[in-house]
Amino acid sequence: MGLTEELKKLLYSQGAALVGIGNMSRIQNCDFKTGIAVAVPLPETIIIDLQTAPTKEYYELYHSLNGKLNEIVMAGEEFLKSKGYEAYAQTTDRVEVDQDNISKLPHKTVAARAGLGWIGKNCLLVTPEYGPAIRISSLLTDAPLACDESVTESRCKSCSLCVEKCPAQALKGTLWEAGMHREEIVDVRKCYKKQTEIMYKETGIRTDLCGKCFAVCTYTRKYLKKAEL
Repeated sequence: MGLTEELKKLLYSQGAALVGIGNMSRIQNCDFKTGIAVAVPLPETIIIDLQTAPTKEYYELYHSLNGKLNEIVMAGEEFLKSKGYEAYAQTTDRVEVDQDNISKLPHKTVAARAGLGWIGKNCLLVTPEYGPAIRISSLLTDAPLACDESVTESRCKSCSLCVEKCPAQALKGTLWEAGMHREEIVDVRKCYKKQTEIMYKETGIRTDLCGKCFAVCTYTRKYLKKAEL
């Protein structure tokens, strides 16, 4: 078994539902040539509830899935280092964001390069398997891994459900292309403000979580239908 297959097998065994490897050359703020993206889906019951309003269960799950993802990418880092390569897991305690809540190298960027999905009109990574009803993380390395085909264009087409259902009316209906700035897709300040308002009203927790835009996504609904079978 080659290095790429070994790594993917390890990440799946640690709990990843999706794993992709991307060529990170010419990507701004990236000092490594290769990025590995991993994703885990949200349970169907949580998603269904979010179609109405955010819940405490979602808040708790959000943080527990982040912890699970940290363990997955750290396992990948340790594996690659044991093989003699440089590796850096972008865990929640390592990722720093600026005043606009933008990280140096977003997980979404790595995930699109790794072929997991595209950036939807909700400005979230949308995967064919689960829609945007996922949590994602990433790992960077100089190891000679076989890369998957990157995704460079949106597949949302004319669908605008997330735009129509956004409580903040913060989504602009833009079809994403690689290299596009976040502000072309969403009014972030408007989004965060409304998320905080709704979350506090529904749960008493003051944080910026909502979930409506991914709960109503057409691809998320396909995932829910498959889960019912």
